Amino acid sequence: MQQVILNLLRNAMDAMVDAHDRPRRLLIRTERECMDRVRLIVSDAGVGLDREVMTRLFDSFYTTKSDGMGIGLSISRSIIEKHHRRIWTEINDGPGATFAFSIPCRRENVAEARPTTKTS
Repeated sequence: MQQVILNLLRNAMDAMVDAHDRPRRLLIRTERECMDRVRLIVSDAGVGLDREVMTRLFDSFYTTKSDGMGIGLSISRSIIEKHHRRIWTEINDGPGATFAFSIPCRRENVAEARPTTKTS
């Protein structure tokens, strides 16, 4: 989880490097989602995202950065999916973007979230 959080924070900071016409604001929130999950939300006031880019952001080797490798968000998605949850992005009403993920609050909820498989 540490890797995911650090990646989202780094991306948010990178997105605000060229934001000179407004305050560089980075907002990190956590909130309860249902009774058994927690959500972490990272919002920035950076350059933002185009809608057509959003569908590819979590693909391996896709990047919007001139010096990016395109693996950070892909790795983050893999980590979150191993916890049987999801990661997503939203376009802000104002400048910037928001990234969020949701995971179980407790270890036993991870086991409950796993899909069951039938054996013959």
